[in-house]
Amino acid sequence: MRVVVQFGKKKYYTAVIFKIHNKTPKNYKPKPIINVLDHKPIISKKQFNLWLWIANYYCCSLGDVMQSALPSVLKLSSETKLKITENELDKTKLNDKEFLVVEALEIQKELSLNEVSKILNQKTIFPTIKSLLSRKVILLIEELNEQYKPKSVRLVSCLNKDIDLKIFKNAKKQKQVFRSFIDLTKKNKTPLITVKELLEFSSSTHQTLNSLVKKGVLSVEEKEISRIEFYENEDSISVDLSDNQQNALNQIQQSFESKEVVLLHGVTSSGKTEIFIKLIEDVIDRGKQVLYLLPEIALTTQIINRLRKHFGDKVGVYHSKFNNNERGEIWSEVLNGNRFPIVLGTRSSIFLPYQNLGLIVVDEEHESSFKQKQSSPRYNARDTAVMYANILGAKVLLASATPSLETYHNAISKKYGLVTLSTRYGGVKMPDIDIEDIKYITHRKQMKGAFSPRLLKEIEKSLLNNQQVILFQNRRGFAPVFSCKSCGWTANCKSCDVTLTYHKQQQLLKCHYCGYSENLVKKCKTCASMEVQIKGYGTEKIQEELQPFFSNAIIKRLDLDTTRKKNAYQTIINDFENRNIDILIGTQMLTKGLDFDNVSLVGIINADALLNFPDFRSYERSFQLMTQVAGRAGRKNKQGKVLIQTYSSNHNIIQAVQANDYLSMYNSELLERKAFNYPPFCKLLSIIVSHKDYNLTNQSARELSLFLRKSFNQNVLGPEYPPVSRIKNRYLKNILVKIGADLSLHQSKKLILKMIGSVHKIPQFRSVRFTIDVDPQ
Repeated sequence: MRVVVQFGKKKYYTAVIFKIHNKTPKNYKPKPIINVLDHKPIISKKQFNLWLWIANYYCCSLGDVMQSALPSVLKLSSETKLKITENELDKTKLNDKEFLVVEALEIQKELSLNEVSKILNQKTIFPTIKSLLSRKVILLIEELNEQYKPKSVRLVSCLNKDIDLKIFKNAKKQKQVFRSFIDLTKKNKTPLITVKELLEFSSSTHQTLNSLVKKGVLSVEEKEISRIEFYENEDSISVDLSDNQQNALNQIQQSFESKEVVLLHGVTSSGKTEIFIKLIEDVIDRGKQVLYLLPEIALTTQIINRLRKHFGDKVGVYHSKFNNNERGEIWSEVLNGNRFPIVLGTRSSIFLPYQNLGLIVVDEEHESSFKQKQSSPRYNARDTAVMYANILGAKVLLASATPSLETYHNAISKKYGLVTLSTRYGGVKMPDIDIEDIKYITHRKQMKGAFSPRLLKEIEKSLLNNQQVILFQNRRGFAPVFSCKSCGWTANCKSCDVTLTYHKQQQLLKCHYCGYSENLVKKCKTCASMEVQIKGYGTEKIQEELQPFFSNAIIKRLDLDTTRKKNAYQTIINDFENRNIDILIGTQMLTKGLDFDNVSLVGIINADALLNFPDFRSYERSFQLMTQVAGRAGRKNKQGKVLIQTYSSNHNIIQAVQANDYLSMYNSELLERKAFNYPPFCKLLSIIVSHKDYNLTNQSARELSLFLRKSFNQNVLGPEYPPVSRIKNRYLKNILVKIGADLSLHQSKKLILKMIGSVHKIPQFRSVRFTIDVDPQ
């Protein structure tokens, strides 16, 4: 359960009690508990065991795990507020800023620091506060923030329906509102109408409604309601499996008798979701819960609709686009009962307080989005799901058309069960994949911007047949490079070692790492030449250059820039499904298991950009991305077409994509991994060394690598600069440690942490940051 604990002189934070004992701590003085917030535990013992495993495996603190696991509404912290003292005050001695603050405090009694900042219209407010404190004009207090606010609705009811309408003789507006209320109660078959609905229906105002309340005709009361939307499954439809699907389902169920984890390797459009639905039905019929994990919010829209057609209001959804209060309510519902036997969510939903979990489905298990990369704990939700299921005694179904090498290796080596679906549902043929070698077309100057003549012709053919097109370009923005033709100057981020990306719609140059932006310049900042140019292609530029070729077509983008708002992604997907968009251009969002009936053509603008990324997984990821986006082509007895533009038509990965040959890619990559000792033949641990001082970063990284090589020898790579060697003004150096199967992973991590501690104790390196990433992606 949660308690409030004081840290420092005035700050209060939420803590979780996980053990009670009578031993006096040796290394620290315990903090007194200020308040107990819960009457019963908010997490179970098994949940806490998962927290412990995450902390140990991913080399982080339990506090880091708690911060990720609990929704914000359960993590109270205090907020500093200003209050005016009762001392006598001579306002003539106050300067303008002090006077504004005092005047506001006389009206509002209390002000937060943010409110003071807004009143003064500046961020630097502490000199003003310090001055007022020193003269004892104000005092500071700490208040605990209760972030959760129940949602309520104002409802109108009638105190007397048989009222004599003569009382409205000189009040036509009131009479109109009253009659509207009666009409709405008959129409909705309910005695209660929301204030919002009544005022909209009657085209009236709050003032008129308040007059009716004062007369005793109507009553208005506030009622607390749930933020969680309610869905009925009146149109529930049964799922009929094909023979192949039924065989796969039978094999999965048989595998679960001897294996805790099963991999379903099914080609794109093989009907994996229908198999999931049958498995879920079986699990919830036995009174157990199901967690359906998806790598990104993007995928939830279509899957939610499909699951709710079968399970209605039994499906709960949990992801980061929900606000804090919504997530808090879903947490409570899962904790307190079986309102949601099925929870569909992204990686954070692994932390919900399940009471009786029977099955975890990890869809698109190969996706790197399951890995938390930006902050600690840097956990992989797929691997965490496998461990959590082990703790709970549940089963795990991993599914993908392009499984990760590690997962497929576990299946081939009999650690996991393996079930294969090699044909598409309904006899639909796999797409016809053609390679367009643009090396020669570029040499002959026949390219039309980013498009080969053949790609434009195929797009035209699809549009003439009233079919839709998807174009894949894995870079958002307009163009990735803005430079000078005369002197070679390039617009770079001030805080990161990257070029700024041009976003034409906003007329801004932006950094995709730290968010820095600046206005577009018309001349070179170095030589003042007007010969500035834009290089490369982002989705925005692809859209602009394609539109003149197909002036009557509706062309839209699906990328991070167009889906920032809560329902923006769903709107674009719905428009495409309803054929209100002819051509959809997108980044890897397009590769994530979406199903569209009318897509006849998929174009991959530049396959080489995927292949040439400096990472040992780049070929595997290239195959996965291209195969997944190719899988969007062709549905319902229509064979789709895929056109891949590349300068490397003979590349073995391009050839494997064209042949839809996963095993060819797997076997060739496995040989490489074995030869150079990479996963799945070892475990990787990455240490990111960072500091604002370039020399300190280099020196501390070199010192740590010397320590590491004493124990791990040639299995220590680096230190070296990552592809982006400076982010947010911090210089970065990477050290990669390979931990072989002959070594204890737990003891190895313990030793590495000890070595980092030794380097950290060196006085000049105390301000250096060492970040550990276990199983980096």
